[in-house]
Amino acid sequence: MSTKENITGKLFIEGAVSPQFIADSIAKHSSKTNIGAHQIFLGQIRRDEIDGKKVKAIDFSAYKEMAEEEYYNIRELIFSNYDLTCMHVYHSLGMIRAGEINLFVFVSSVHRKDCAEACREMVELIKTKLPIWGKEIFEDNEYSWKVNF
Repeated sequence: MSTKENITGKLFIEGAVSPQFIADSIAKHSSKTNIGAHQIFLGQIRRDEIDGKKVKAIDFSAYKEMAEEEYYNIRELIFSNYDLTCMHVYHSLGMIRAGEINLFVFVSSVHRKDCAEACREMVELIKTKLPIWGKEIFEDNEYSWKVNF
């Protein structure tokens, strides 16, 4: 078991990640004076146009137990590959409207290189390894299943 912070932290949140939640998360780290770098990734819902229809929201669902187990394994891998102080990841479930944030990855380290590389790798592994699905809801309320790139 890792001794790093937030290793068993909550992965999923209901609804969009609010700007206030992001700001509060950043502010809480100002007392941790051993940290020299933070890297943040924010995933925002785009108003894509698909076959002439505009996406108004994405409805996210997940196989929670499997996703949380795999998330723990990914976190352990990231912590073993990089010298990090802490890492926090929050992914939305439910209906998230275009323009809202659905993924917040916040990585901290003594040095910027580990931060940047760990954050990038974490986002890629979330997108490719976790059983999370997005149903793109169009303005006419029809839908299609999102394909991650």
